[in-house]
Amino acid sequence: MRKIIAYDLGTGGIKASLFDENGVSLAESFIQYETYFPHDKWCEQRPEDWWDGVCKSTKALLEKNKCDPREIAAAALSGHSLVVAPIGRDGRLLLDQVPIWCDMRSGDMHEAFFANVPYEKWYMTTGNGDPPECYSVLKLMWMKEHQRDIFDQTDVVLGSKDYINYKLTGTQCTDPSYASGFGVFNLEKWDYEQAFIDAAGLPRSIFPDIVPSDAIVGTVSKEAASQTGLVEGIPIACGGVDNTCMALGARGIGEGKIYTSLGSSSWIAVSAKKPILDLETLPFVFAHAQKGYYTSAVSIFSAGNSFRWVRDTLLKDVLPEEARYDRMNEMAATVPPGSNGLLFNPTLAGGSSQEDSPHTHGSFAGLSLGTTREDMVRASMEGIAMALRCVLDILRKYVATQGQEMLICGGGSKSRLWRQMFADIYNMDVLKTNVDQDAASLGAAALAANACGIWKGYDMIEGFHKTEDISHPISENNAKYEKLLEAYRMWSGALSQLGDKMQQLHQEKVW
Repeated sequence: MRKIIAYDLGTGGIKASLFDENGVSLAESFIQYETYFPHDKWCEQRPEDWWDGVCKSTKALLEKNKCDPREIAAAALSGHSLVVAPIGRDGRLLLDQVPIWCDMRSGDMHEAFFANVPYEKWYMTTGNGDPPECYSVLKLMWMKEHQRDIFDQTDVVLGSKDYINYKLTGTQCTDPSYASGFGVFNLEKWDYEQAFIDAAGLPRSIFPDIVPSDAIVGTVSKEAASQTGLVEGIPIACGGVDNTCMALGARGIGEGKIYTSLGSSSWIAVSAKKPILDLETLPFVFAHAQKGYYTSAVSIFSAGNSFRWVRDTLLKDVLPEEARYDRMNEMAATVPPGSNGLLFNPTLAGGSSQEDSPHTHGSFAGLSLGTTREDMVRASMEGIAMALRCVLDILRKYVATQGQEMLICGGGSKSRLWRQMFADIYNMDVLKTNVDQDAASLGAAALAANACGIWKGYDMIEGFHKTEDISHPISENNAKYEKLLEAYRMWSGALSQLGDKMQQLHQEKVW
């Protein structure tokens, strides 16, 4: 039986997964890497850490399953978005550390770019609803202004998964889903918008050529084979951005398919033939894996990351470290819904475009001398769910969710207690399947399987999902959470105002 390797290149690390031709996950291997924060608003990673992770995870995966590398029919990657990795004319990576999706250093480029392009036209064309400084076009403008020597040497910029494809095959290209996060992609034309590239003062050639997500971009080179343990000549599919691969693996391709991704950051996405574009609430849109479909999403920037902060701050005494999440579930289970009047806002990484201000920062409200650590743990779980309920209500303007099940994917889906909180707060049935944390990997595997002819299309993906649990909303709990949501929204608005004031004081160098 032929096998597929799928790589999920995430913010926290890379997971290599082995699938058989029936979409069954056989084994996986995870390698963690670091994110660096050298300055305020800078978030960087080392592309060579990604490559090292690919090499190590591949070898571990093949060893774990005792898989003969000659059985691998193809491979593909899902990669985190909005990365700018500059490649020189000689093919070398020009920066050891590159800005990733959450890097927001390029805010000083707003005025120059939007003086030439009205924001409304830009957003309605690209669907780029996150803060503009997240997107590649402004990051490149910043590089041109502040790292001119690097910019002048740059031949092309590659995204995260495209850099790994380059290391594997020597080919420099991208796919529509990743290109749609560059800030210069026209969703209707399914191609770059030259007017936006001109407005940014950038050469068209700096953006990689676009090929279909399930196109074969090349084969594993001799050098890459020696480093990864793969066989020279294995086909590599172009792959896709994480949002699109997860949408593909979560629900396949179809109208109105919705899911929640509960990872380091978190989003709720829906697939449809028309992108959801709203100048007031700014959903963000990526091209889907199949031309003519889009995945539109709303998000919070920090979900699992905020929960991890709570873990590492409040449970330092719990050893071994891997036992902390289980202990947090035990602690939260002892506290009633509402966390005894304690609220948690999870915006530890700042506010997304669906929130009132990018300067919003996380907080607990309702602390008293009687507050326990257990209260704080449960409040953090409820707060992340409440933040996602607030952005879900934006999508509900466009998508009928009544009677639908909400599929939940990602690391947070493991917790039965947390899934029940989501059901109660969303007031929806919450579905967990066997795919669980493998949605993005399954999406990448589907692209590879189609690229090499093992599959024809994506209709079979939904059949790969086997229901493991459904959490039904408990009406009494939902009634409590609906009232608490009123307070949460009021408080979040006040936190945004406070965040703007604190940002002003920071600029005045008060600290």
